Amino acid sequence: MSSHRELIPAPRNLVAGSGEVRLTAHSRLYADTGLEGVGHWLRTVLRQATGLPLREVREFGDPDDTEGDPEYDGIGLRLDPGLGPEEYRLVSDPSSGVLIEGGSAAGVFWGAQTLRQLLGPDAYRRAPVRRDRIWAVPQVTVEDGPRFRWRGLMLDVARHFMPKEGVLRYLDLMAAHKLNVFHFHLTDDQGWRVEIERYPKLTETGSWRARTKFGHRASPLWEEKPHGGFYTQDDIREIVAYAAERHISVVPEIDVPGHSQAAIAAYPELGNTDVIDTTSLAVWGDWGISHNVLAPTDNTLRFYEGVFEEVLGLFPGEFIHIGGDECAKEQWRASPTAQARIRELGLGDEDGLQAWFVRHFDTWLTARGRRLVGWDEILEGGLAPGAAVSSWRGYAGGITAARAGHDVVMCPEQQVYLDHRQHGGPDEPVPIGYVRTLEDVFRFEPVPPELGPEEARHVLGTQANLWTEAMEDTGRVDYQAFPRLAAFAEVAWSALPAPAERDFAGFERRMTAHYGRLDALGVGYRPPSGPRPWQRRPGVLGRPIEGAPPNV
Repeated sequence: MSSHRELIPAPRNLVAGSGEVRLTAHSRLYADTGLEGVGHWLRTVLRQATGLPLREVREFGDPDDTEGDPEYDGIGLRLDPGLGPEEYRLVSDPSSGVLIEGGSAAGVFWGAQTLRQLLGPDAYRRAPVRRDRIWAVPQVTVEDGPRFRWRGLMLDVARHFMPKEGVLRYLDLMAAHKLNVFHFHLTDDQGWRVEIERYPKLTETGSWRARTKFGHRASPLWEEKPHGGFYTQDDIREIVAYAAERHISVVPEIDVPGHSQAAIAAYPELGNTDVIDTTSLAVWGDWGISHNVLAPTDNTLRFYEGVFEEVLGLFPGEFIHIGGDECAKEQWRASPTAQARIRELGLGDEDGLQAWFVRHFDTWLTARGRRLVGWDEILEGGLAPGAAVSSWRGYAGGITAARAGHDVVMCPEQQVYLDHRQHGGPDEPVPIGYVRTLEDVFRFEPVPPELGPEEARHVLGTQANLWTEAMEDTGRVDYQAFPRLAAFAEVAWSALPAPAERDFAGFERRMTAHYGRLDALGVGYRPPSGPRPWQRRPGVLGRPIEGAPPNV
C-alpha cells in the first residue's frame, strides 16, 4: 500500500483517515452505465497485478451480490454530473469500500489511476509477484481535477522509428501520469511512418533510409545500416482506439512544406524539379534542416489533400498538426515556378509563399470540421480563427497567438524539450541542447505573466516534446523522458503556486515512491544519482552545444 502523501501528480485536495480498505477474493467492482470501458480497464490491470477476480456486481454495495460475506469490500465507479468533465472524487472508507465518481468517463478514469497509485508499486505489474500480498487502499478522500485541458506528449517516430508495441506502452505511461494528448510526429525528412493507400511509395520508399547519423548532428559517426518502418492503417486504428480507451486523443502531424524530403524521395514530382534533380534524392540520414522542400504547385496541394483525406479517416480528433516550421527558402528563391506563384498571388516574398501554403490547408481542414495546429512559424501569414499554435521557440509565439485570439499549446524548447540533456556534466550519454534538470521542469510555468486573464484563456495547455535524433531505441527514449515527464505531468495537471514557491523537496520525496512505480512499469529512467557507468558515453556521440538544440 502506498501513502496518500506519495501521489503524482499532486491532487487538488486530500483528507486522510486512519483506516484502510482491503481488497480480497470476495471484492467486487461496480461500474455505472457509460463506464463499462473504465471498469474493464481497471478490472484488467488489477486482476493482472493482484490475482484477485474482482467480479462484477450489479450495484455498488449491493448485499445481494456479496454472497453473505461479511468481509465484502468493493470498488464502485459512478458518474456525477455535478463534477467537471475530467474531475473526480475518490472516497476510500472501511465501512463501504472505494467509490470513484467523475463528471465523465475521463474523470472516473483519472480517479482509477489515483486508486492504482494508492495500492502501491506492485499494482503496476502484469502478474502477481507475491501471492500472500495484502492489497489495501488507505482511508482517504481525494477531490481532484486538471488545470489544463491539453496535457500532451509529442513523440517523434520519424527520426527513429518506434514499433507499435512501444507506442502502445507510451500511451500507458501517459495515462499513468494523467496526460491526455498524444502528438504523433509521423513524417519528416528522415522517414514517412503512416500508410497512405493511394500513395504506396510513401512507405515503400519513404519509410526507409540507407544509414543514420549516430548521435547528434555534431557527431562524426554513422550507423551504416538501413533504418525504417511504418504503421499500417490498421496499426493506426489500433493505436487510436487504444488511446481512446485511456481517454487520450491522438493528434497526427504531417509536416509541410518543409521537413518533407522523405516524401519527395518517394514522389520526386513533389520537389522543386526546376531547381534540382529530385529523382536522385533519397530519404535523409542526417539531422538538421534539409533544403529540399515541397514545390508550391497545384499538384503538390492535390497530393497532400489526398494524404489528409486518409489521415482524417484514421484520426477522428479535433486537431490535425501540419508542422509548418523550419521551411528552407533557398530552392524557392531559385525556382522560376515558385517565383511565378509569388507574383501571381501577390505574396511578396518566399515567407508569403509559405504562409499561403499553410493557409490553404487551414481553410481545407476547417471546411471539414477539423482544426489546424502548427508550430509557431505558421503565425507569419495569418490564420483562420479556429487554428491553434504550438509555441516551441520560447514563449513569444504563444503570446502573439493568444493576443490574436488563437488557442495555444505551450511547449518551449528551453523548458520542455526532453531530448535535451538533464545535467551539465560530461557523463550524459548525449550531452546536447539546454541543460534541463528535473527541478527545471518542475518549475516550468506554461502561462506567461505577460498575458492578461482573457488572453490566458487561450492557453489550452502544454506538452513535452521528445525529438528522437539521438534516441536510437526505446531505452534511450525512457532515459530522456523520465523522471522529467513525471514533473511535467504535475505542472500540466496540478494547481501549483508560482515557480519560485513550488516545493521541489516535497516533490522529490514523492518521487521516491514513484520510482518504484516506474520500476514496476519497466521504465529505464535516468537515476537520481546520474547515469550508470554503462550509460556514460561522453563526447563521442555529440558535443555539448549550449543554445544549439536539435531542430524540430
